[in-house]
Amino acid sequence: MEKVAARAWCRVDLAGGTLDIWPLGLLHPGARTVNVAIDLEVEAMIEGRADTYRVRQGDSTVETDTAAELAVSEEAALPGLVVQELRLPPVEVTLHSASPRGGGLGASSAVTVALIAAAEAFQGAAPSTPQRRTALARDLEARLMGLPTGVQDHYPAQMGGALEIAYGIGGERVRRLKLDLEELDRSLLVVFTGRSHFSGATNWQVVRRRLDGDPEIVDLFAGLAETSAQMTEALESEDLEQAGRLMSREWGFRSRLAEGVTTPVVENLLHIGLSEGAWGGKVCGAGGGGSLAFLCPPSKRRQIAERLNAAGGLTLPVGPAADPMVIETVAG
Repeated sequence: MEKVAARAWCRVDLAGGTLDIWPLGLLHPGARTVNVAIDLEVEAMIEGRADTYRVRQGDSTVETDTAAELAVSEEAALPGLVVQELRLPPVEVTLHSASPRGGGLGASSAVTVALIAAAEAFQGAAPSTPQRRTALARDLEARLMGLPTGVQDHYPAQMGGALEIAYGIGGERVRRLKLDLEELDRSLLVVFTGRSHFSGATNWQVVRRRLDGDPEIVDLFAGLAETSAQMTEALESEDLEQAGRLMSREWGFRSRLAEGVTTPVVENLLHIGLSEGAWGGKVCGAGGGGSLAFLCPPSKRRQIAERLNAAGGLTLPVGPAADPMVIETVAG
């Protein structure tokens, strides 16, 4: 039977994460998230089956008689929700992610939009827009977790490149930033802390306090929004040194959003990177672990990576990914 595969990207968020969770961005006019797709690949493959539904992820295999059973299984609930929502016939779904588990690089959402894209192609449907796939993935993720979820992971997964996601009345507007990705590649350093993170619980603490109008959180979000606007300008001016400083400034606001966003391990690695000459750095995603991103002078990048590895970090061999998601039929 026919197989369809979709390959998408993880991302590094440079500024303005968490503002992508509705309605936080709306509460700060001009708010945006700035991120870049990285060549850490995820893949979703769909193959027709005669009867049962099956999902393979790493060493895990879940097989059920119905899509509804798949959607309530412990290990395959999210792909099960996609299969159920799109009314797929019996299929085998194989999912792969090159990201470290809990890496804070948006892998889970990237897998979800890749699976949606593969499902559309498998059914012979017209491809959805990135906005439509993003909305569907966001809502299914929220249903699964019982928590509000954002949209910043889904766009770089599908579009590639460096993006500005701006939040306005009626929905987000996505724009590809004009900058030299090869130059960015020479300065970007991504390091896994070795500790997984869980964004949902941390994000909910933050969302609740902001909606309650907590004055401290309101001020911190205003700082995040202002910094993300400045990040767009720095990147399009190709001032990576300033972009690095803005990453550290953004982290100064983000690290105070909730208890557990920062940890001693995170702070130690950030301190080492900056003391070795990085222009700036921050945690990717919600924090509490996961990965760190730095911008640094190309001449110091290797030295900084070695020091971070010696301190217990794991430098990931990644760089910006310029190309959009690929969807293809695979020979059976």
